[in-house]
Amino acid sequence: MSSCGTPKQRVLQHTNTSVLRVDNIKINTDSVKLPGTADLLAEKQATAMPLILTTEDNIKMMMREGINRNVDWAEAIHYDIRKPNFVIIHHTAQHSLAQTIRTFQLEHTKVSAHYVIGKDGRVVQMLNDYLRSWHAGRSKWGNVTDMNSVSLGIELDNNGREIFPEAQINALLILLDTLKTKYQIPFTNFLGHADVAPARKNDPSVFFPWKRLADRGFGVWYDESNLVSPPDNFSFVDALRIMGYDVSNLNKTIVAFKRKFIVTDVEETLTDYDKRVLYNLYRRYF
Repeated sequence: MSSCGTPKQRVLQHTNTSVLRVDNIKINTDSVKLPGTADLLAEKQATAMPLILTTEDNIKMMMREGINRNVDWAEAIHYDIRKPNFVIIHHTAQHSLAQTIRTFQLEHTKVSAHYVIGKDGRVVQMLNDYLRSWHAGRSKWGNVTDMNSVSLGIELDNNGREIFPEAQINALLILLDTLKTKYQIPFTNFLGHADVAPARKNDPSVFFPWKRLADRGFGVWYDESNLVSPPDNFSFVDALRIMGYDVSNLNKTIVAFKRKFIVTDVEETLTDYDKRVLYNLYRRYF
């Protein structure tokens, strides 16, 4: 962490010693063992306080439940408050976990994410899950035009030109399982940055194992054994739109689709095979 040029206490804290702030409310999580309403009521009983949850109590409860105590903590500084219903996966396009943490703690960058996962599988949470981070930018999926307001952002330490290490993917799968269970996120709502911003972004790269995630219940994948030709009246543009893609820049959307599902060919046109894959996905899930 010394390479960040920032004192370690600022860059990385263990969750047992973190202090959070919401507006003027200072929340010290040192003494918090089990989050939730029961803990707040127990605290009030112990101090003879009224058993009524105030606005401050509700904020405390939310902030406690949004902290994952199984990973490290490094607080980002750009966020708003919202409830997650999607997960957006990114690669950092940087050179180290420390560099990305530093980026998310600089005032001028105006970017952040909830989690960053290092190549060695180390998971660092940078924002409470209930806070709106600034990771997706201009983005759209289906009728949602502000993905930051509904999603959790996960950054993988990867420059975009390299394989994602096994330790990193294993850590990601564990984290996704936790988030999916905790927030009841639908399996179709695990996406990549390029899915929601195809005209601007290309992450995660073609090296990302989307099929492996889908096999574990995070995202969709096609049935290789049942790829049939679509009927003559099948509209691949409508199919992409119904899946959730923004088709306003169709060529870029096709590239994003192929980067994820075809991998070996990312040209701006759909081949017969690509159309069979798209038709299979459309029939299976949408």
